[in-house]
Amino acid sequence: MNFTAQQIAGILEGDIVGDPEVEVSKLSKIEEGTEGSLTFLANPKYKSYIYSTKASITIVNKTFEPENEITTTLIKVDDAYKSFSKLLEYYNQVKLNKHGIEQPTFISESASLGDDIYVGAFSYIGDNVSIGQNVKIFPNTYIGDNVSIGNNTIVFSGAKIYSESIIGNQCVINAGVIIGADGFGFVPDENGEYSKVPQTGNVIIEDHVDVGAATTIDRATLGSTIIRRGVKLDNQIQIAHNVEIGRNTVIAAQTGIAGSSKIGENCQIGGQVGIAGHITIGNNVRVQAQSGIGRHVKDNEVLQGSPSFTYGDWNKSYVYFKNLPKIVKMINDLEKKVNGNN
Repeated sequence: MNFTAQQIAGILEGDIVGDPEVEVSKLSKIEEGTEGSLTFLANPKYKSYIYSTKASITIVNKTFEPENEITTTLIKVDDAYKSFSKLLEYYNQVKLNKHGIEQPTFISESASLGDDIYVGAFSYIGDNVSIGQNVKIFPNTYIGDNVSIGNNTIVFSGAKIYSESIIGNQCVINAGVIIGADGFGFVPDENGEYSKVPQTGNVIIEDHVDVGAATTIDRATLGSTIIRRGVKLDNQIQIAHNVEIGRNTVIAAQTGIAGSSKIGENCQIGGQVGIAGHITIGNNVRVQAQSGIGRHVKDNEVLQGSPSFTYGDWNKSYVYFKNLPKIVKMINDLEKKVNGNN
């Protein structure tokens, strides 16, 4: 789809310097711009590229004034980065603007489907499913019995949403996500064999939640595993049964959260973090990548290490960690001198 500079300026409420009729059909980095592409300049480090870029249109801040000749048409806005992000969102909406029900699909007669939805080929929608308005369900998706999905939610290809799961409005469920699989519950008997504990709860995902590709969220043993409003989950995260994650918390890839742990609001958790079961993490906590959390954590703590401890102490200790061979040698040398003097 082609857009003119005039159309883009209208969307962004920007001012055009150059040809208002020039057209673009793709996006690019400023250093990789080609004819027919749109790019942006926000970071001063990339300023030199605006004089060599082949991009047809470049979004810049209103304060930008070229020092040399340029060939690209400029669209001047208050904040180039935010405007480009807005344009990406608009582009994504256009790209994902699919409608109707493709064939073959299976949709139970007892399912309730809202208006203006899209269901991709080879999808399965079970009994008593409720799907809201303007929902997009991409091909090869499984939606089990009694699932509820709110308005304006997108479920990408290959996602599996098990029975009784509840998903809110304006959520994004990426490809390969599994929601509502059984939690890891087994009880050993006198022979050392394990019997499965039935997992009879569900998963509740509130509004404006993003779930990254291949992430798994287990159903509760009893009650619900709950992902609160505004949570953002990266790819390949494991969330066990009866976990609760507070509003607006963000978690990076390959983090694992064991059963019945509670994470507060506005937390930032780095990649490959391990969180033990049955602990509580407070609000506004930050956990550095590859840390291991095995204790309760108070509000506003910043943690690193495995097992983790406060970030400031970790940094001080790291000075010694990396110098341990030198420190040991110094101690040995001192011991030799002391023993030699005796």
